[in-house]
Amino acid sequence: MVAGEASGDLLGSRLIEAIRAERPDARFFGIGGPKMIAAGLDSWFPQEKLAVRGLVEVVKHLRELLAIRRELIRRIVAERPSLFVGVDAPDFNLGVELRLRRAGIRTAHFVGPTVWAWRPGRIKGIRRAVSHMLVLFPFEAPIYERAGIPVTYTGHPLADEIPEGVNRAGIREQLRLPQAAPVITLLPGSRQSEIEHMAPLFIAAARLILERLPDARFLVPLVTRESRDLFEQVLWREEARDLPLTMLFGHAQDAIAACDVALATSGTVTLETALLRRPMVIAYRVAPLTAAIVRRLVKLPYVGLPNILNGDWLVPELLQDDATPENAAQAVVNLVRDPVVRERLDVRFAAIHAALRQDAAAQAARALLPYLSGPGGNAA
Repeated sequence: MVAGEASGDLLGSRLIEAIRAERPDARFFGIGGPKMIAAGLDSWFPQEKLAVRGLVEVVKHLRELLAIRRELIRRIVAERPSLFVGVDAPDFNLGVELRLRRAGIRTAHFVGPTVWAWRPGRIKGIRRAVSHMLVLFPFEAPIYERAGIPVTYTGHPLADEIPEGVNRAGIREQLRLPQAAPVITLLPGSRQSEIEHMAPLFIAAARLILERLPDARFLVPLVTRESRDLFEQVLWREEARDLPLTMLFGHAQDAIAACDVALATSGTVTLETALLRRPMVIAYRVAPLTAAIVRRLVKLPYVGLPNILNGDWLVPELLQDDATPENAAQAVVNLVRDPVVRERLDVRFAAIHAALRQDAAAQAARALLPYLSGPGGNAA
């Protein structure tokens, strides 16, 4: 198994646990983060090595990524596992899957690449690389079926994990936050490259929010020690140590549940925020060349998962030149001050939650168990 970032680490760990419930003798190896390692994965390389986003940004790390992929493929072919599972990270994993399938190793991919949003021509390569596709969203399965790719809709593990009701007051008390104060959670990303790129914008926005909401408090959950250190460096560089800001090591769901509004980068964290039924503003910037390329390839008018799942605009998106501290601060303050919009979002987020709650890990394991043949000691 290979997962390239924190969201994939969660998906992969749940899948390992579900497979182990049926096949206690299974072995797992590849690349994963702390959750997959805790679930029993033997990780051959640090997951952070794969956590690079953006076309231009990937080029800077291309030599190292290619070296990791070559060594990974060599070791997997030598091990001859029953199944390889690529967890998201399609730009890395699909190349691995193609090579392994040509070597006679069955492959599955967990999280369908967004062919419905951009680069639809990829589906031909996916058909060559993937023995079985696992998709998280209901509208994706027919796309892969039409392309002749065996597919299973699993629902989303986050929808299973997050309860329908959250004790927001209790979480605020646990985090020692005032019950009446506006709480803003900043979610600058899980990748180090995202934090480097987005943290200055989020910190500048926090300063402006504080001017308009003087009693505001800010939370920043960070996944790893490295990401926490990096955010602290940005705070020092921006001379923003005086902000009423609390950094949390993990506890992202608590930080989101406690807030009035989240300011988030694009990605899985926006779905997590929607499932916790918290209003949000999505802000995202990448290198200008990456943005220019993506504009030519993207087929949807929005990038945030809540908007995609809703099929229409639900939460604000501030992208590239629109992603300024002033715009982000104003959008956050508008949501804090508008209870009618917050109530409307709560209803829509509840509907998304209900549709995605399918016991995803069990569904995925059920689809993959037929590929795990032979006596004990198989690897996935």
